[in-house]
Amino acid sequence: MTLPEVVLSIMFVGLIAYGLFGGADFGAGIWDLLAGGTRHGAPQRALIERSIAPVWEANHVWLIFVLVILWTAFPGAFAAVVTTLYIPLTLAAFGMIARGAAFAFRKSTTTLGMRRFLGASFALSSLVTPYFLGAVVGGVASGRVPPGIAAGDVLASWINPTSVLGGVLAVLVCAYLAAVFLCADARREGADDLAAQFRMRALGTAAVTGLVGVGGLFVLRADAPELFDRLTGRAAPVVGLSVLAGLAATVLLGRRQYALARVASALAVAAILLGWAVGQYPYLLLPELTIEEAAGGRATLTALVVALVGGSVILLPALVYLYVLFQRGPRPPAPTVSGRRVAR
Repeated sequence: MTLPEVVLSIMFVGLIAYGLFGGADFGAGIWDLLAGGTRHGAPQRALIERSIAPVWEANHVWLIFVLVILWTAFPGAFAAVVTTLYIPLTLAAFGMIARGAAFAFRKSTTTLGMRRFLGASFALSSLVTPYFLGAVVGGVASGRVPPGIAAGDVLASWINPTSVLGGVLAVLVCAYLAAVFLCADARREGADDLAAQFRMRALGTAAVTGLVGVGGLFVLRADAPELFDRLTGRAAPVVGLSVLAGLAATVLLGRRQYALARVASALAVAAILLGWAVGQYPYLLLPELTIEEAAGGRATLTALVVALVGGSVILLPALVYLYVLFQRGPRPPAPTVSGRRVAR
């Protein structure tokens, strides 16, 4: 494995992490939108808020991580992507800003009308942002982003069948991940009724996602034949692993084994992203810009790897601790003796 491939592999790990953690974050907002009226949806929205409040800002670390590596290590590819796909990227950025602001202000607002407005802003932004990000992936994967500054069509590069497929799948996958994750969160809090509701949503979303995925093969065959050939060729084993993991997650959800269903669901999504990487290799931008051609100077790549290794020593333990800390169940109240709490 060459140095540019090592750097790209590290970047792709960050992309998978963002797809899983950030995806579940966006998906929770989608279920907030579909929770129902103010009174009926209150328990679901409360669970969603408790689940994502500690980690929603941390999840965007992975996106920043991916963008910084792409910008530093593969500047030509970065320039081509952001200048050709600047419209969906800008819309996604606005969606992230609106989503974060609405989520933060909703908790401190007391008037019902303003809470509804901010809640709608949070939920709608959670829906459209993953769509635009998926459309970007579809544009890159279908070879509509050629090398050069704004060398591709700024509209056709993301308004096309493959990008629409990528956007729809991104929304569905986010909703599916969130539903699976919220099942476990609800059970941990003892809210079995909420766990049952999100279990049915996870199963329903899994079925819809599978149907869209199968139909998407025909879309790719007609609109992006090179990508279709690669996904059904060298990447077929990885895509098959995703299908098996998805089926396993469905069985585990049916048996209410939510913790294991989380693992299987994460593996299914990660395998899909990995299948895209395997299918596109050795190109960074299909069909002409390879990883080696897009890479920066060796000194830059070496310095970047050293910085990434050093930074991971500090960042990864902190992120792992954050995720583990807020996955613990609620602590039972301290025992009392004669009305006084007993120190633990």
